[in-house]
Amino acid sequence: MDGILIEKKQKKDKSLGKYIYRSRFLIMMIIPAIVYYILFCYVPMYGVLIAFTDFSSSEGIMGSVFNHWIGLKNFETIFNLQDFWRVFLNTIFIGTTKVIIAFVSAVTVALLINEIRLRFFKKAVQIIVTFPHFLSWVIVASLFILMFSDNGSINQIIRGMGGNTVGFLSEDHLFLGLIFGSDIWKEAGWGSIIYIATMAGISTDLYEAADIDGATRLQKIWHITLPGIKATAILLLIMSVGGVLSAGFEQIFNMSNDMVEEASEIIDTYIYNTTFVSHQFREGVTTALGLFKSLVGFVLVITTDRIAKACGERGII
Repeated sequence: MDGILIEKKQKKDKSLGKYIYRSRFLIMMIIPAIVYYILFCYVPMYGVLIAFTDFSSSEGIMGSVFNHWIGLKNFETIFNLQDFWRVFLNTIFIGTTKVIIAFVSAVTVALLINEIRLRFFKKAVQIIVTFPHFLSWVIVASLFILMFSDNGSINQIIRGMGGNTVGFLSEDHLFLGLIFGSDIWKEAGWGSIIYIATMAGISTDLYEAADIDGATRLQKIWHITLPGIKATAILLLIMSVGGVLSAGFEQIFNMSNDMVEEASEIIDTYIYNTTFVSHQFREGVTTALGLFKSLVGFVLVITTDRIAKACGERGII
């Protein structure tokens, strides 16, 4: 019996070796990506120890761990900050709204592009709506500020039509609308690419059968296209939920101003301002804030995944 088991193990090892040999070029192609993630994503993870120390740059991370370990005091400092919960709620609101808007707008753009029948026009529209993604937020923010400032082109048109100047950059609700609108303009086309690719994989037989039954375009979208991309949409939605607390640092940092800071300040901009502008935070507190963000994002992803599975979907884990 032992001899049979040994023989089976040897055959399995040989088959594994043959598989590795046959896939050697694919393995070589993926090695740089593996090395990248090990060096820049996993090795630096030991830096989260700073969150539990009174960090001293002269002693380094391990020196601070052994000589200045303070446990959860940095987290206590965070939760006792006067502005923390305001900033946290701002981040949750802006991040959640952006995730929902990005999801809906990407699916909508993909559906509209998919309904275009002229191939040349379809490609042209896809290029046009995707192009803004490749612009930096510095350029996009400058463009929107120039357009929506008190002396910008939009307010000039409003005054020319007999209206009053609108404070797009000074009123909280209007500025948040500008934040969400600019995010749609920049990212909706890029986010639609995966959905368009998924739609291309839906069998044309289903659409032909629907045509024979006399279905309208809206009925085909509702009963064929949307169910065909549902699994992909849920997967992308689950993955995007983990970034709720990020809420777009570059966008907020470049577009925000002192008049709307109360409503637009998020955790990342709060860390930046208190660390590099006010010089109030030490490294341990900022690292604790980053770790708090990561833990909340992880919990949100797991929770969303479990909800999706409870509703009969596949999920990601």
